[in-house]
Amino acid sequence: MTNKSFLLFLMAFLIFGKTSAQEVLYLDKDQAAGNGSIQQLDWIVGYWSGTGLGGECDELWLPAQDNSMVGTFRFMMNGSLIFSEYMNMVEEDGRLFLKLKHFNRDLSAWEEKEEWTIFKFIKTESQTAYFSGITFHRDGDELILKLALTNDGVKSIEEFRYKKTGL
Repeated sequence: MTNKSFLLFLMAFLIFGKTSAQEVLYLDKDQAAGNGSIQQLDWIVGYWSGTGLGGECDELWLPAQDNSMVGTFRFMMNGSLIFSEYMNMVEEDGRLFLKLKHFNRDLSAWEEKEEWTIFKFIKTESQTAYFSGITFHRDGDELILKLALTNDGVKSIEEFRYKKTGL
C-alpha cells in the first residue's frame, strides 16, 4: 500500500469512525431493552451546556445511586425558558432504560401523571451509549447527543452539542 493510499484509507476510517460512533439505533416496540449496568454510564455524570433545537441547552447528570442516575434538562431560547425535563437512567432486572418527563415553563407536564417517555438501552461502546432513538457520545469534555424526532410524520435526527461546564 502506498503512502497516498494509506492516508486516504486512514482519512476514510477516521471520518467513518466519527460518524458511526454517533449514529442512532432503534429497537422494535416488542424488543426488550439490552442488558447493562448503570455504572457503564458514569462518564455522563456532570454539568453539560451547549446547543440543540435552535436554542441553548443545559443538562445535569448526578452520580449513580441505587441503580439509577438522575438528570435534568433545560431548553432556553432568546433568554427564555421554553421547557425542561426530569430524566432517570435506571437499571431494572439487569436492563437499562432512560425515562423522562417533559415540563412546560409553568411546570405543566407533557406526559400524563403515570406516563414516561422511555428509551430502551441497546449497547455501549467505550464512551458511547445507544438507546433506541437516542445516542450519547462523549469525546473528552464534549458530549454529543443524537435524538430521533418525528414531527408531522417527518423523521429527523436532532443533534445536541455540549461542553462540560463547572457549576
